[in-house]
Amino acid sequence: MLQNPALKSSISKAARHLMPMLVILYFVAFLDRTNVGFAEAALKLDRGVSDGAFALGAGIFFIGYAIFEIPSNLLLKKFGARFWLARIAITWGIVAAAFAFTTNDTMFIGLRFLLGVTEAGLFPGIIMFLAEWFPNKVRVQMFAIFYLAQPLSQMIGAPLSGGLISFGDAVTPWRGWQVMFFSEGLLAIIAGIVAAFLLVNHPQQAKFLTDDEKAALLAAMAKEDSVRASDGPSGVWRALANWKVWYFTIIYFCLQIAVYGTTFYLPQQVSNLIGQKVGWQVGLVAAIPWLVGLFACYYFGKHATTVLRRRNWGTWFFLATGVFIFASGWAGANNQPVLGILFITLAVASFLTVGPITWSYPTAFLTGTAAAAGIGLINSLGNLGGFVAPLMRTGINTAVPTASGVWGIVSLGVFAFLAAFMMYATKFFTGAKSDALLEAAPGH
Repeated sequence: MLQNPALKSSISKAARHLMPMLVILYFVAFLDRTNVGFAEAALKLDRGVSDGAFALGAGIFFIGYAIFEIPSNLLLKKFGARFWLARIAITWGIVAAAFAFTTNDTMFIGLRFLLGVTEAGLFPGIIMFLAEWFPNKVRVQMFAIFYLAQPLSQMIGAPLSGGLISFGDAVTPWRGWQVMFFSEGLLAIIAGIVAAFLLVNHPQQAKFLTDDEKAALLAAMAKEDSVRASDGPSGVWRALANWKVWYFTIIYFCLQIAVYGTTFYLPQQVSNLIGQKVGWQVGLVAAIPWLVGLFACYYFGKHATTVLRRRNWGTWFFLATGVFIFASGWAGANNQPVLGILFITLAVASFLTVGPITWSYPTAFLTGTAAAAGIGLINSLGNLGGFVAPLMRTGINTAVPTASGVWGIVSLGVFAFLAAFMMYATKFFTGAKSDALLEAAPGH
């Protein structure tokens, strides 16, 4: 527990002032990168977008994302989080709105690539931003609050996207999917403009903190920085060559295969399970897993305050992700809609919970430009799982066709099992200083 009153007060104020805006930014980002699942059938019917082009477009987002991730993170260090995060949101919003004018396969794939380019740096930039504002003892809790944007974007965004499609088709002269893309792209532009006024780059610049609170928070962060500097790599190139950075890149890659292999196809999988066309009904049912995941992510993130809990919970939730993905495939193959929704819900809750825990490790030994490069590398290459997942799932389903696509679903769970093994194996290499940093309660 944090016993220094000034430090405790500064963290509480920082969370109230910064976290809502960060959650909103990621909420809209996750909405704009995954709403394509709601437009899948309509794009095929109205614009002739093929299955292969859709799978490539869904995944190529992450190629553009990966290429520009590290440069974007380094530019955030140069220009400050307030300006750079706002710039990211505004530019990706413009591209997201442009999907309303998609005419063919080439344009769809090109816009998905550009969406990745313009959004590159948002997620790792916020992870790095939080690591500069919050001591490690409470950082997983802040990561968990930030991660709530994922279930919120799907819990609210799923019926919103489905509703906009239904509204657009019934009321407007445009196609429903066009109304959805344009409206949700506009949300990102508005969020970026607001962020430019609300975010604060550094505790030293925070007008909402008293002098004593600033001093306490800066002292705690300086103490952690000194430990990270002595226990981790220094500089960009050493961070990129650090074996721990690559180890967590593989773990994050496996996680993202499970996340995006499930998320991109969730509306269609729910549609198949309940026998309804994609629309507001499917949107409401597809929101259930994210609602449960919201509570699980926050509860376990708040209580993951020790190394042992983080490692054990991370291992078990990776295992649970794989088991329940397998089970959801079985339910679909055996026409069990209730069990199918239950297993999807438990899989989503598991992979949402493990995300903040995973990020607690690299932020414990990376600082400065090493953090910008290392966190950028982990997120950029790890997110290539989002490129691999839809292609792998589609390819396996084409090679081994079934009515439910069960083998494509099962393939996602294999990577979750690999991540569970690697998470457990961190007990054999985590440095003593990193352990001490994770366990420390600064300011006591």
